[in-house]
Amino acid sequence: MDLAFTPEEQKFREDIRAWVHAALPSDISKKVHNALRLSRDDMQRWARILGKKGWLGHGWPQEFGGPGWSAIEKHLFEEECALAGAPRVVPFGPVMVAPVIMAFGNAEQQQRFLPGIASGEVWWSQGYSEPGAGSDLASLKCKAERVAGPNGGKFIVNGQKTWTTLGQYGEWIFCLVRTSNEGKPQTGISFLLIDMKSPGVSVRPIVLLDGEAEVNEVWFDNVEVPANNLVGEENKGWTYAKYLLGHERTNIADVNRTKRELERLKRIAKAEGMYDDMRFRDEIAKLEVDVVALEMLVLRVLSAEKTGKNPLDIAGLLKIRGSEIQQRYSELMMLAAGPFSLPFIEEAMEAGWQGDFPGGVPGNAPLASTYFNMRKTTIYGGSNEVQRNIVSQFVLG
Repeated sequence: MDLAFTPEEQKFREDIRAWVHAALPSDISKKVHNALRLSRDDMQRWARILGKKGWLGHGWPQEFGGPGWSAIEKHLFEEECALAGAPRVVPFGPVMVAPVIMAFGNAEQQQRFLPGIASGEVWWSQGYSEPGAGSDLASLKCKAERVAGPNGGKFIVNGQKTWTTLGQYGEWIFCLVRTSNEGKPQTGISFLLIDMKSPGVSVRPIVLLDGEAEVNEVWFDNVEVPANNLVGEENKGWTYAKYLLGHERTNIADVNRTKRELERLKRIAKAEGMYDDMRFRDEIAKLEVDVVALEMLVLRVLSAEKTGKNPLDIAGLLKIRGSEIQQRYSELMMLAAGPFSLPFIEEAMEAGWQGDFPGGVPGNAPLASTYFNMRKTTIYGGSNEVQRNIVSQFVLG
């Protein structure tokens, strides 16, 4: 197996790098490189730039409007965007629900929903977790009752979803709902697309320790959903959910963002004088080795895809290693900055101050917030404990 890029792939990388450099707004890249708060406008502005180029759905096949890139080209595109300081694409539309609609939706749903996702105009949210159903997702209780009527009738949805990331911006939400209580819990789940402007939908922020409301509760009170918003077959949603989670877990690994944040860790350590501490530099070196190993694992998977071989299904393994590495770099950043990582004064942050280094280089104020936020990465998308069980069963049988 040769992990070196071909001359054609290197040329592709150079072309992408030049385009991103020209297209990415400098105010957005500055925020990303220094972990400043990104607004809805920042995230959607970049999404629309990508959408206009036809690259927001860069992983899509050509038949659905994607560029038809190879797995290697997709990886190179994501790496160049991350290193340039582009915001991470909000995945719920283009990375998560779009592949489900392509694979299991009907032609009308594909024509109706995919263009708005591809252009970056429509903001999607994810409705999976509930207060009593997180890693044990099959125990979800949000209920959808079918009512007969024209065009297949409608569903009446009642219940609650929680930890809905950026749900305050959502225009549509894809939800797992219970449509049957017969048989195994997994066999009574359906996959619904719900307009968040529908009467009876309410979003309530969950305010975190840093004052942010990145996650939300979403409530459904007798929400009417047309039956033609059901993806695939009724009570087959668990199959579609597993398909989607494979995309989510691979996305969580996010080795390209990790490479960018590793460089930021080094900048912080040098600015704070910690880079001269050999013990601390050892920790950075160990982290860097693990980042390279994770990248090699990703490239092995991509190489297997490129040659048509069936790679080991290691989405769970990528998720485990990627999420743990994200926690480690956020912890090392906070340790490097010491007490300067703790202040988080929302009003000062909004005004552009975050404990600047000499020369006006943004400093460390969000680091504790980032550290706490990263605690979730080993839980969402299927907790790492559950993922280890899945990997062990796959390998050992």
